Amino acid sequence: MNAEQERLRQAREAVMPWRKWGPYLSERQWGTVREDYSASGNAWDYFSHDQARSRAYRWGEDGLAGVSDDQQRLCLALALWNGRDPILKERMFGLTNSEGNHGEDVKEYYFYLDSTPTHSYMKYLYKYPHAAYPYEDLVQTNRARGRGGFEYELLDTGVFDQDRYFDVFVEYAKAAPQDLLMQVTVCNRGPDAADLHVLPTLWFRNTWSTDADTHRPLLRATGPGAVFASHPALGTFTLECEGAPDLLFTENETNSERLFGTPNTTPYVKDGIHAYVVQGRADAVNPQQVGTKAAAHYRLSVGPGQTATLRLRLHEGPAANAFKDFTATMRARQREADAFYAETLPKSLNDDQRNVMRQALAGMLWGKQFYHYDVERWLEERGARPFEHRGKLQRNEQWGHMVNADVISMPDKWEYPWYAAWDLAFHVLALTLVDEDFGKQQLDLMLRAQYLHPSGQIPAYEWNFGDVNPPVHAWATMFTYGLQARRGEADLDWLERMFSKLSLNFTWWVNRKDRTGSNVFEGGFLGLDNIGVFDRSSPLPTGGYLEQADGTAWMALFCQGMLEMAVELALARPAHADMAVKYLQHFLLIGASMMHAGEGAGMWDEEDGFFYDVLRLPDGRAERLKVRSMVGLLPLCAVTVYDGKLMAAHPELAERVAQGLRVRPALAAFIHDPKKQGYAGRRMASLLDEGKLRRMLARMLDENEFFGPCGIRSLSRHHEAHPFVLHAGGQEYRVGYLPAESDSGMFGGNSNWRGPVWMPVNALIIRALLQYYRYYGDEFTVECPTGSGHRMTLYQVAEELGRRLCSIFLRDADGRRPVYGGARKFQEDPHWRDLVLFYEYFHGDNGAGLGASHQTGWTGVVARIMDLFATNTAEGWLGSGREKSLLQASRTEASRRA
Repeated sequence: MNAEQERLRQAREAVMPWRKWGPYLSERQWGTVREDYSASGNAWDYFSHDQARSRAYRWGEDGLAGVSDDQQRLCLALALWNGRDPILKERMFGLTNSEGNHGEDVKEYYFYLDSTPTHSYMKYLYKYPHAAYPYEDLVQTNRARGRGGFEYELLDTGVFDQDRYFDVFVEYAKAAPQDLLMQVTVCNRGPDAADLHVLPTLWFRNTWSTDADTHRPLLRATGPGAVFASHPALGTFTLECEGAPDLLFTENETNSERLFGTPNTTPYVKDGIHAYVVQGRADAVNPQQVGTKAAAHYRLSVGPGQTATLRLRLHEGPAANAFKDFTATMRARQREADAFYAETLPKSLNDDQRNVMRQALAGMLWGKQFYHYDVERWLEERGARPFEHRGKLQRNEQWGHMVNADVISMPDKWEYPWYAAWDLAFHVLALTLVDEDFGKQQLDLMLRAQYLHPSGQIPAYEWNFGDVNPPVHAWATMFTYGLQARRGEADLDWLERMFSKLSLNFTWWVNRKDRTGSNVFEGGFLGLDNIGVFDRSSPLPTGGYLEQADGTAWMALFCQGMLEMAVELALARPAHADMAVKYLQHFLLIGASMMHAGEGAGMWDEEDGFFYDVLRLPDGRAERLKVRSMVGLLPLCAVTVYDGKLMAAHPELAERVAQGLRVRPALAAFIHDPKKQGYAGRRMASLLDEGKLRRMLARMLDENEFFGPCGIRSLSRHHEAHPFVLHAGGQEYRVGYLPAESDSGMFGGNSNWRGPVWMPVNALIIRALLQYYRYYGDEFTVECPTGSGHRMTLYQVAEELGRRLCSIFLRDADGRRPVYGGARKFQEDPHWRDLVLFYEYFHGDNGAGLGASHQTGWTGVVARIMDLFATNTAEGWLGSGREKSLLQASRTEASRRA
């Protein structure tokens, strides 16, 4: 057991609180729903970036390269000033939804380079120009561009020309759970000397303004370079700053005079340090050196190509000899991080692959954030009365039970400084590579009483907790459980707890989203926003309703996950055996309904060999909406293979299933026969029999349709020349293939499933291919790509898809990374080319990164994909793990070439 693994053990067993401090500080608190107290509900405009430096937050804090304790009482982050910017750089800048031609977008360059799971070592890089930051240029130019134009990025402004910028590295190391070393290394990449103000900043989250009985904490200077912090709940800490910099103190209080024209309650306000440094106002900071916000003010002049290093230490108690063992401790934690990843990352990876995988995991670990939101209190502060509704519903008014105050894995901490439930399920796939305990805790968290709605609905995201996200928690639960089961460490108590809560969620789906009781489902958002003909969260312009192929496929996968859990539990705890039969029967009902839903058209189109949404009109007519998209591929993902042990142990259950099929043979007439045995006597629950599977695979693996050079596209390329068009209500609705950004305004125009590659659904497809391979074995082969004449087993197809997905981030034969497209700086500059951003989605034809640039969240699943095929195993992808998997195939020819 290496040092980091020992820290994980100590944290798990509550021996030492190694998780107490971490990167739990958001990168954006302004513009969030929690901070929105407007009548209009326009969160972006109510609390702007311009206000953020002057206005105290209500529910959280933000900062640059920051850390906090796990309740975000005390925060430590970086502030910078190059002598030219109009404001102190204390937080990331980005565009709001209305300012950019493709929606909200951070306009900064920063990178998560490293982190261990207990955050005993972390490394971060921020690139700061010498020139004034072009705030106005970014806003005006992006606002002027149409949806067909490219985003105007920070590199495009010219502020990085001639390498006139600083690389600012921030490293943290823990000497003990509450003893943090902070090292800031400033590298001048430019041709001339340049000045830089560096201000490590310590402050308390403002809780005293809203909680009258809360004792106000205090920061005060206690000596050269020493700031003492006292908090009634957190205790006492000292920040020691090497070199005895000037210490600047103010209060974390709103500058009401600047923002609202009303008198301040104190002369020392939140933007006091900004006013002192940037505006030269000596009276803006407290000469008594006390307050609730303080900064150590370092003034550097760094020569061309030169480096300057600053060292600080935040620890419990009074000042000590903070720097005696600083270097030794920092180096020890760096070595321990290397040792941890030497064991964690597959040995077969080359240096570039290891670099990408380690940065992907670093992004996942830096993506943790303390999230605080008491919905009932927030509603009351807005003047609403939960449970006493009168008139128009307030946002999230039906979620007044929610009290969130936890560290949660975020999609990213700027564009998404809030959790998204279905994203989080995919996060767990990557997080469990390094920290299974945290992964399990995150899945469990969404099902606790203060999160899960009393009706059984899982909260979606803060913009609308009542929206509908794909039900993937059951699958993620079995994925996580399977990892432990293979090591003989299965946590049946955790699985049983998850099963009971997910049963409530399953019942909610059945009761709320199956309009006609015919086992076909609707759901509004369902993850695949902006892919369909209509905005599925709004009433249809045709009247009627949609029977959704993806919604129904998600529910089939949900059934399978619940069935897997029931089987696993029943083998040890027989009381769950009946539930296994229940979920198998429900799966069969859903499968039959997908083929023959209601009167008229079913979702399966025999002529095309594909699934489509069905539009049900008020007059009873039905029409398939023939958009070949990920919506129609998802039924392929609803597959799970079983070893038959439960039926062998409980033959009466097998007879019940067989009797049900004899009475209602139509249940299995058009899907795979669940009684039919495959390789090694295995059985399979699948919506596709062999014939339908082959037809679907032929279309999916066609490079002129879905099978792109960097993964499965979300929309068939067929629609580039042949867009789908529907006329309804006097309007034309069109869906055409768009390999890059969306030209639709749905969901604010900041999302696009109309062609690009999305990592999470590609991961589901890989999982499905491995399941089919486990059942059919080596005898089942298909052409891959379609029409190539090259036949592969389904394991080899999964491997080839994984190779294409991983290639997005890896250097090709010319040394270029597809993720960076034509960005020469990223492709060629030695200080940029090995830094990796894990974008929200990727160009369908060339793999260039698109959307949110720091959504390591579900894109971080690429780390799990790299691990899967580097080790040639499929742990976690195949279920409970009570049997050895089939996966005997040798490496594919394509992988050997790679």
